[in-house]
Parts: sequence; structure tokens; C-alpha cells
Amino acid sequence: MKRSLPELLAPAGSLKALLAALAAGADAVYIGLGSFNARASAPDIELDDFARACALAHERGARVYVTENVYLREGELDDALALARAAYRAGADALIVADAGFARLLGRALPDLEIHLSTQAGAMSAEAVELAVRELGAARVTCARELSVDEIARLAATGVPIEAFCHGAICICYAGACAFSALRRGRSANRGDCTQPCRLAYALEDGGGRRVDAAGGDRLLCPRDYLSVRHLAELVDAGVAALKIEGRMKNPDYVYNVVRAYREALDALAGGGNGAGGPASLDTAALDDLEFRLGRSFNRGFTDAYLRGRSGSELMSPQRAINQGVRVGTVVERGHHEVVVALDAPVEAGDTLEIRTVLPADAPADVPARCPLVTCEVDGVAGERIRVRCKRRVGVGSPVHLTASAHALADAAAAVDAMRARFDAVPVPSERVEGDRRDAPAAVAEPVGAAVVQPVPVLRTVRLVASPAEAIAALDDADVHEVAVCAWRLPDDPAWEELLPRLTVVLDEVCRAADLPRVRRLCERADAVVCRNLGQLDVARAAGVPFDAAAPLSATNAETVLWLVGIGARRVWLPDELSASEIERVVHAAPAGSVGVAAGGDAQLMVCEHCLLLAEGPCDGDHAHCARRRADRFLVEASGACLPVAVDALGRTRIFNDAALDRTPELDALIRAGIAAIIV
Repeated sequence: MKRSLPELLAPAGSLKALLAALAAGADAVYIGLGSFNARASAPDIELDDFARACALAHERGARVYVTENVYLREGELDDALALARAAYRAGADALIVADAGFARLLGRALPDLEIHLSTQAGAMSAEAVELAVRELGAARVTCARELSVDEIARLAATGVPIEAFCHGAICICYAGACAFSALRRGRSANRGDCTQPCRLAYALEDGGGRRVDAAGGDRLLCPRDYLSVRHLAELVDAGVAALKIEGRMKNPDYVYNVVRAYREALDALAGGGNGAGGPASLDTAALDDLEFRLGRSFNRGFTDAYLRGRSGSELMSPQRAINQGVRVGTVVERGHHEVVVALDAPVEAGDTLEIRTVLPADAPADVPARCPLVTCEVDGVAGERIRVRCKRRVGVGSPVHLTASAHALADAAAAVDAMRARFDAVPVPSERVEGDRRDAPAAVAEPVGAAVVQPVPVLRTVRLVASPAEAIAALDDADVHEVAVCAWRLPDDPAWEELLPRLTVVLDEVCRAADLPRVRRLCERADAVVCRNLGQLDVARAAGVPFDAAAPLSATNAETVLWLVGIGARRVWLPDELSASEIERVVHAAPAGSVGVAAGGDAQLMVCEHCLLLAEGPCDGDHAHCARRRADRFLVEASGACLPVAVDALGRTRIFNDAALDRTPELDALIRAGIAAIIV
């Protein structure tokens, strides 16, 4: 009996990658056009080739999705809409978006264009995906990578089509919640221009400057790559609508190899095979083979921790942030400029092998343990021994990894060449006329309210405090209009409880199903709340509590501000990464009295499900009573900059900038522009 399969969605960061995805059997591809996408450095496809690419995909029964999944600045919406219109006319089947205001604008201006909500929007709960459909017109929602199979199943049970990642790189920070690159290096991850600080070397130090991380590697923020091949049956049974492979920055050979492996696995699950030598069923041997084949393409090691509901050390790759390939053997003899490798997996002539150096016992102390890349000159199978030329001294016992497969590269090149010939033969299609789609989603209604800028008579000051004592002092300060506390601080001191009815609680950035009871309770107890996730908005409204909105429920344009105010938000706090001029443009276009900014204080760089303190060694998982997290900890960059670290009672890590945010020089101009409130 055949099983209903989810769509296999492949990355297409270039025309060649798109051809590779189609040749390997992808059901759909996603690609960027222009600058409004979350992979600014990807070469993407020229618009002139895009229509033909869409025609080729449709000829093969595949769909094409265009990514405009950045948070748009004020003044960019018209250009983004023009690009969306051009993509639709050229044949795009859907647009992937993160910006709520842009999604609503698309619903009004291009009701025929299907909208998929990006993982950047941070949907983690049933409440979030249902709101995305109702308020943003989403036809599909891409959920957070951090979710377990059971959590993904709960989202799919809503009836909303859910897209889940199945393979590729993981950002250690929750998607859409990372300001690390923006605040420290001036390039925003939420604009597709991340500098990947999570792949760099760090030390973990205590308050006295002593290093406390164990000697397990210095890539303390670097996760392994996502691997779901052993969970595909569970994901299919969970009812996911699509399985998404990460990789718009990856080469065509990566796309071809990974897509083909998942295609074979899914077809095997359906009970039909794919007619191309795929496994008849996903037994242990077939899964081992698929994982080995996937390892031949770029990877930082594999993990399925999130799918199993874990986020511990098994998630991380502390030793290296580069391609790790797949292990194929061990050095068993060392000669002059050559080694003998005992194979436990097959290799072929032309493969690139990496020898993970274990230094010989007689090596001088100052000899670095490097990892030479060498060329395999012969074919070999598991159980055989082969000789490999290697000039660097490596010791017996050194692991050997295959990092580039000659066979996989040749297969991909041949498949791309064949598909390119078909692409060149496809006639240039006529431009699609708007209104062609009869199954278009209903247009999103106009939001309540109007963007009329008027003078704001009173600037409200909100004091963000870190302890009950600070809260009590701030509540007695006549210059402070409102006192706020972050929800993640509350479990650590019972004295907060009696203060809650007088405080504004800044809810967490993360709102998974397990977080919702706590969110509901805080909405019932607090004087007001600040919602920071789509899943919190309906909870706040149902409780009748006054609420604001703040990043990573990000508003970077007046259209998004207008929507949030229209559904009841008192104020919308703009993200820290916006410049003063960008803030002024939003304020001028937004409803009067609706916008606030942080004027000073700690600036958060990222929030992670992984507990960074595991770098100090194993723990018992009892985060609420962990002594480590009550001590000062700093993540130290190679430059010497010390970034404060806070781990909450749930084991989530927050990392802060080394310098406080200070908008004092800009504050007078922002007040004149009409900001309604500041938080310090």
C-alpha cells in the first residue's frame, strides 16, 4: 500500500542548482530573485532565465517558490511588491515571506499569489500557524528547526500545511531572533547578510577571566547539520506537507546528491521505488547506505537531536565548522610519504580523502595536528587496505574521511548537463496574467486604523529591570511610567510573584507548545505583556491583557506596525538593529503614538535552545537548580571582547553584546520624529 508523501522541496541558489534539483527528483524548488531574500550572497537566477526555469519545472510536475523572506525596511515595500509581481507573471507558484506587513500587502495587491510563511517568522505552536493563516493569508507555514517530531505533528494536526526542514545547516539561534551579525558586524542575518559568527572560535570564561570550557573544541556555537533520513517515516506519519532541504549557498553537486538520496528514501516509504535503483524499503542497511551517501556532500557532521526533542552536546560540532565528510577508514601503517588505510567503507579513484591527524609518538611538541587532504588513487571496498600518498607525518590510528566523492561529482555534472539541454529547448513561455489562478486564497482584509502622523504629547518611559529590588525602586520613581521584566528571569526569584500585577512582562522570544501554559498564566497575572512571537498574540488577546509587540515579532515598516496596532497592540517596539534614520521613516509612516524604541541598556545578540554551559562538561539536565548558570559567564571572542551569557531555568542560552545600547545622541531627533515610548 502506497503512503501519501510530503513534497520534497530543494534549494536552488543558481540555475545549475535548480537543474540539479529537478534532475534528482525534487517536487519543488525555492530560489531568490533580487535582493529581498535571506541569502544575499547566493548567485540566484536572472529574471530573464526565471520564466524558462518555471516552465521546465512545471513540465516535470515541479513547483517553483520565490524567497522574499527578509524583514523589509520602510520604503522597500513597493520594490518588493514589484519583484513579487514579476515572479508571479514569470510563473512562480508561491512566495516565501517573513514580514507580516508584506504578507498582508501581497494579499491585497496579488491575491492570486500563494503565500508561504518563512521559518524566519518563528512559528512554533498551533496558535502561531493558525494566526498566520487567518491574519497573514498564509497557505503554508515553515516551522522552526528546533521542534521535535511530536511538536511538528501537533502543528500539522491543525490542518494548516506544514513545511519542515529535513536536511542541511542549522543556525544555533532561533530563526528570526539573531542580531549577532547585525549589532557586532553591521550585517544583518534578518536581511540575508549574516557573517556567521556561530562558526567562529570562542572561549567560555567566568567572572574572573578564567577559562571554564573543557578541551573539546572552541567552536562553542557551531551546531552539526540537520539529518532526518532516519525519521522520515515519522515525519510522513506526522502529516507534514513538505520536507525542505537547506542549501541555497550550496553547489549543484550537493543539491543533486542530497535530493536524490531523499527522493529514493521517500519513494521507498511509499512502497513504490523510483525506478532508479532506490532501496525497496528503509531497513537499517538501506538507511546506513543513505546516510553514507549523504555524508559524501558537504556537512559539519550530522545530528537528529532536535527531532528527538534534544538540544545537548550531541547537537554541536565544537572541533570544526568546516566540511567533515564521512568516515571511510583508519591509518594502520605509516611509511615514507605514504600511509596504509584500512577501509570500513568504499572509496574510488579520484576521491578526496582527509586524514584527521593523530600525531606520531615521536613528533615534537610544537608540531600542529593538521588534517591533510590527499587524493585516493585506487578503488577500494570495506575490509580492504589501500596505500595513499601523504607527505605530512600522521600517526597510526588517524581517522580517514571522504570529503569529496569523484563519483558523486561526475553523476551530478552529467545530470546537470542533460537537464541544461532540456532547459535550452524549452520555449520561452508567455507572461502569466494576474488572476489566472482559480484556487487563490482570499485577500486579507485591510487592518483597522490609519497611518496618520500626529504630535505625541507625552513620551512614556519604560524601565526594564533585572531584580525585584530594582522593580520596587522603579515603581516608586515618578519619572518612570511603566516597569518591565523579562519573563525568563521570573522563575529564579519567588519575590517576582507579588509584583506581577504591577509589572509589564516581556514574554520570551520562544513560544513552543510547552511554553503556552506559562504564557497564559503571565497574561492573566501581569499588568501588561510584550508579545515576541506570533503564538502569543491570540493568547494575550483572549486574556484581555494590554499588550505590546517586539522583536523577534519584528516590525521594520509601517505596514507591519499598522497590522499589529489594528489587532490591539498598544505599541510596537522596533528592533535594536534599525538605524536612527530607519526608525524615523517608520515613525513618520506609522499611526501616531504607536512606536517605541530601546534607548539604552543590554542588547541581546541571540537566543539558543542549546545550553552553552554544557561546554564546561556534562550536566544532569536540571536547569532550574544549576549552580553554573547562577555564576557569571562570558563568551570571549578572538578579539578579546567579552559577551555576557545568561542561561534560563529552561536551559535556553541568551548572549548579549559587550557594549550597552545607547541611543542618547539620537534621542532628541527620535522624539521630534514622534516616537511614543522609550525603554531603558
